[in-house]
Amino acid sequence: MEDIEMKALVFERFGGPEVLIYKEIPSPELAPGHVLVRMKAAGLNYADVYRRRGNYHLAGQPPYILGYEGAGVVEEAAADAAGLKPGDRIAFCDVPHANAEFVLVPVEKAIPLPGDIPFETAAGLLLQGMTAHYLTRDSYKVSDGDEVIVHAAAGGVGQLLVQLAKRQGARVLGLVSSEAKREAARTAGADEVLLYSDRWAQEAKSWSSGGEGATVAYDSVGATLMDSFAAVRTKGTVVFYGMAGGDPAFVDPRMLMDTSKTLTGGDLWNHVTTREDRLRRANELFRWLRDGSLKLEQPRVFPLPEGADAHRLLESRQSTGKIILIP
Repeated sequence: MEDIEMKALVFERFGGPEVLIYKEIPSPELAPGHVLVRMKAAGLNYADVYRRRGNYHLAGQPPYILGYEGAGVVEEAAADAAGLKPGDRIAFCDVPHANAEFVLVPVEKAIPLPGDIPFETAAGLLLQGMTAHYLTRDSYKVSDGDEVIVHAAAGGVGQLLVQLAKRQGARVLGLVSSEAKREAARTAGADEVLLYSDRWAQEAKSWSSGGEGATVAYDSVGATLMDSFAAVRTKGTVVFYGMAGGDPAFVDPRMLMDTSKTLTGGDLWNHVTTREDRLRRANELFRWLRDGSLKLEQPRVFPLPEGADAHRLLESRQSTGKIILIP
């Protein structure tokens, strides 16, 4: 692929969706320990918005290419590519530059994609699915009888959190910002769905058994952190894993001592650290898709040249579920 051009969605300065340009750039060259993948689908995530705005550090020099999640077919494989060969279907959730026709994927991050899992499904599932997986298995292991609060329950991670918590035997209360999103959270399986209001924490406590509060709250909003503490019971847990609504307030350790409540943080990359772990989590997600205990909302699909419109939709907060870009 040396000296071959490819099309990619790039940006050369930070800003709004208008900075995104679809243009020809050099294709990556095959390197030892890697496979070159012809992309079939890429997942759009809010981290892409943060990087485009300049909120997240980006290595190298422009033009920058967004996208960390996707699926495609191996075009070329290095001699040491550990059993991967041209024609193999693979997916990934933590490889940069996915918004392009070709992506260089390290073998350790390549997830073999079974033939019955469509490329678009993999691109829409893996990053958010692995996030929901570690949150409900590692950050706080949800078990039968737990009462779980899920913030942003109509979003991509939120819908998966609802489903995995239900799969593990919990009662689930979803929190959403509109009536339209309330229906999406109910469809995902939430037992009750509340709209955000000044009184949602009190309403959540009233929903819980005996009015004592939920067992755990999964908070991806950030600015709601203290309300999450108010909504969980004595000895309850708050899992903080995002700041979509702004920075959280500082937490007084004496409050944690007085209430015996637990605050834990969550970041996917602290949990998915080896190829074996990636494969284990991905194959569990694929298995649950097959048996019907995990369902994905139909994604919104945009051609890669229309990536700016996809970013506008994501930033509008009007979308539920996943947005997919097709090279």
